[in-house]
Amino acid sequence: KPPHTDVGCLPTVNAVTIHNPAVPFNSPESTLGRHLARRLVQVGVTDVFGVPGDFNLTLLDHLIDEPGLNFVGCCNELNAGYAADGYARARGVGACVVTFTVGGLSVLNAIAGAYSENLPLICIVGGPNSNDYGTNRILHHTIGLPDFTQELRCFQTVTCYQAVVNNLEDAHELIDTAISTSLKESKPVYISISCNLPGIPHPTFSREPVPFFISPRLSNKMGLEAAVEAAAEFLNKAVKPVIVGGPKMRVAKACDAFVELADASGYAVAVMPSAKGMVPEHHPHFIGTYWGAVSTAFCAEIVESADAYLFAGPIFNDYSSVGYSLLLKREKAIIIQPDRVTVGNGPTFGCILMKDFLAALGKRLKHNPTAYENYRRIYVPEGHPLKCEPKESLRVNVLFEHIQRMLSGDTAVIAETGDSWFNCQKLKLPKDCGYEFQMQYGSIGWSVGATLGYAQAAKEKRVIAFIGDGSFQVTAQDISTMLQCGQRTIIFLINNGGYTIEVEIHDGPYNVIKNWNYTGLVDAIHNGQGKCWTTKVRCEEELVEAIETATETKKDSLCFIEVIVHKDDTSKELLEWGSRVSAANSRPPNPQ
Repeated sequence: KPPHTDVGCLPTVNAVTIHNPAVPFNSPESTLGRHLARRLVQVGVTDVFGVPGDFNLTLLDHLIDEPGLNFVGCCNELNAGYAADGYARARGVGACVVTFTVGGLSVLNAIAGAYSENLPLICIVGGPNSNDYGTNRILHHTIGLPDFTQELRCFQTVTCYQAVVNNLEDAHELIDTAISTSLKESKPVYISISCNLPGIPHPTFSREPVPFFISPRLSNKMGLEAAVEAAAEFLNKAVKPVIVGGPKMRVAKACDAFVELADASGYAVAVMPSAKGMVPEHHPHFIGTYWGAVSTAFCAEIVESADAYLFAGPIFNDYSSVGYSLLLKREKAIIIQPDRVTVGNGPTFGCILMKDFLAALGKRLKHNPTAYENYRRIYVPEGHPLKCEPKESLRVNVLFEHIQRMLSGDTAVIAETGDSWFNCQKLKLPKDCGYEFQMQYGSIGWSVGATLGYAQAAKEKRVIAFIGDGSFQVTAQDISTMLQCGQRTIIFLINNGGYTIEVEIHDGPYNVIKNWNYTGLVDAIHNGQGKCWTTKVRCEEELVEAIETATETKKDSLCFIEVIVHKDDTSKELLEWGSRVSAANSRPPNPQ
């Protein structure tokens, strides 16, 4: 395991040692399949998620023959893609293997999500026999046309590089270019490998692959100096400036530089919702999550009343802006993207790396804790939920009060799309506690596969996942894979009878779903194989007992806790957010 969690970053210590650079030609080891397997191990992938199909079976033989590589068979391709997404979040890069078209188009939604979240993900597809290219043949697993490019064309819009390997002469170059491009761009790539090629020796594979050297990107020094000077002048004349971290800090590898800037400046520090977990919440000047009208208490008031705000790596979409209702003014903002800085309404400086800019800016700013001091003056500690009566139906706010006490540096939180977004945002993360959710793409069901992948990559942490009943019904099957891998995740299944987040945006009978016996389903999947414990919780007393069991006597088991709550029991933030997003969605057409 590489000793880092930077997305798209090579291990600081090589993940593989080259003992014998020369591999005799025609040996079983000088093959395309072995080269790909060794490359994956080199960049830090030790688990590949996938579903076998007739076009990728030979390739899978070579992947599982690699001592450093483990194949994790999933129940469907969509979950395999989600698992690779979760793995990339914890490990820095992930990989999945599927079969031609039927597998490729099934995994496509997960690849699109990884693209939106800037995750390096290597999607490998077993393709048609090389002899079939350029012929008029019709193959199975296609739509019945003699055209093999349908899958490729679909992937072109959600990957940064596509390699179709149907001959051995350029296979080495195509595979290496694809993997290195994924790491450099921090985006998914697509590699299709003809089903008859993985086991054939070729001279280009007769040597052990030399570890990648990815040329570092550099800032334009003159541009960097000019940008820092303009930004420092802008911020030093402000009375109560603040800084806000955004989700693109991860792809820019600028989280440490952001914290250094916070230390040097003394400014109040907030994060956007999709950047939660990227900034240590124990920082002395941390004031919470800035999310417009649904921000952490007193955070929005400080940010929006500031006379200057620096946003590092923001994404202002309709969800993060709460239906485009943020009270921000461009002339007060410094917007820093991974390679560009804009100061107020201008100027803009290009070819500047975010981490270089933040590090240099921290040395030029006057220490100014005014905004944080204002926050301390108005801050009122949060209250506690109303105490439950004996055996009273469990409320969501009481649930998360108990969840807060479970968190430590040895845990990681996975929040599914839905009300878990808002409830988990209010959790205060201890030092080293992981936190992941998929805000930009927001695909329901993502968390089941992502939990599988994250737990497989970060075995030293116990993952705690919060999944709504509607989302769970989309991807429930891969609880099976978690058991097969011996994972010890704790899953809180929030059963409120429907798609609650959609109810608050626009209600209708389609948001009510068929209730399942969720614990019974997981017990059936368990089937006596692996360590698994399930329970239903209806009141606070049962919740306390369940948490105690999951963290003590069943600490080495996968624990599935079904929490039954009222269908209208939602966070106040979702109620506010839903009404604003609904208003944004229902805007009438502009006059023609």
